[in-house]
Amino acid sequence: MNQPAIVKPCHEKTFQQGNIYCQYDSDEITSFLPDMLNSEYWQEKNAIVGSAQGRGTTWFIASKNADNVERHWVLRHYYRGGLIGKVIHDQYLFTGYKNTRAAREFALLTSMRALGLPAPKPIAFRVMRQGLFYRADLLSSRIDNAQDLVGMLSKAPIRGSLWQEIGKVIKSFHQRGIYHHDLNAHNILVDDANKVWLIDFDQGEQRAKQNQWPEENMARLLRSFRKEQQRVTNFQWAEKNWQALLNGYQS
Repeated sequence: MNQPAIVKPCHEKTFQQGNIYCQYDSDEITSFLPDMLNSEYWQEKNAIVGSAQGRGTTWFIASKNADNVERHWVLRHYYRGGLIGKVIHDQYLFTGYKNTRAAREFALLTSMRALGLPAPKPIAFRVMRQGLFYRADLLSSRIDNAQDLVGMLSKAPIRGSLWQEIGKVIKSFHQRGIYHHDLNAHNILVDDANKVWLIDFDQGEQRAKQNQWPEENMARLLRSFRKEQQRVTNFQWAEKNWQALLNGYQS
């Protein structure tokens, strides 16, 4: 398997004011404002070009920098899942800025990009502390001209060689100890050049490679395909596709 190219990590800067703590990539944002982590900031600039619904709304942003270069970003607010999420929605216990969901995901994305792995580039995060709790937001790069596997398979089947490539890409993350907390068919993207990407690394982490978590990660992904097959009309997936993915993973 080809090894990912090593790329230069981002230049991180810190912003802190009152109960607000932020980090951002100064190569991407030269004049940082915490409001850049608000969807209203971009709506006022007519820079919102789309959205997606999950636990909350994910906003897609297109904005030109000082050099008139258009940047495509994704803005996401952190929401809780499960029963507790129905009660407190988006608040988390504060145990230090480095332990927040946003800081951990930003750091993991930075590490993965430095390894050349196909994951979004971290742009900025914001943590707003309120007493014992905090709320958080993350701004990252958007993978242009890409669809997730659920969207692709709801339209047409994909060829075996692409299934194998998906397996190879997942293996490249696992070989470097990257655990994806929610590896599912929605979080695997394929762009128009057939490059495979993984997204949404909330609660992901780097782990020791000698235990069973890669097998558990793959089992979660298989359950995801089977679930979507029951949920989505004309979902173009079969068990043989999983074997093709495994062939790529094991090659």
